[in-house]
Amino acid sequence: MKHEPGPAYSYTPIGTIHSPFTDIAGMPIQPVGARGVRGTIEIREDLREGLSDLAAFSRVILIYALHRCSGYSLTVTPFLDPAPHGIFATRSPKRPNAIGLSVVRLTGVDGCTISIEDVDVLDGTPLLDLKPYVPSFDAYPDSCCGWFEHVAENAKVTRSDDRFR
Repeated sequence: MKHEPGPAYSYTPIGTIHSPFTDIAGMPIQPVGARGVRGTIEIREDLREGLSDLAAFSRVILIYALHRCSGYSLTVTPFLDPAPHGIFATRSPKRPNAIGLSVVRLTGVDGCTISIEDVDVLDGTPLLDLKPYVPSFDAYPDSCCGWFEHVAENAKVTRSDDRFR
């Protein structure tokens, strides 16, 4: 059976993520490996009102464009395992839709500037959306995590290289 592509979508970033990371190589690969790394998000002025009540949350979910990745691979060798895996069984950035997701600590909101910690994102990354992290909705501690089961702890110390540019 032949699969036709679906409709194309375009998104306008709601802001920009700022971090100390200016190069993909050497970055933490997950927020757990970026504990204490500070960053900010600059939200567009016309969206300022949407930040009401956000400061009461301790964590937020960032959905962003992986703007420095081009193309995709359906099978990749991820940072945490020397064996290749299907792209949808990894967190690799080389995805058909280059969209990233991180859960970070929220440390403040001042006007259109959001202060965050545990940042594993490249400086200048376009932010597509921002959602509050709600443990009773978003945490499933008894879930199976496939091949990650034996390597997830390594994300605390594993750093990115340039394999997914």
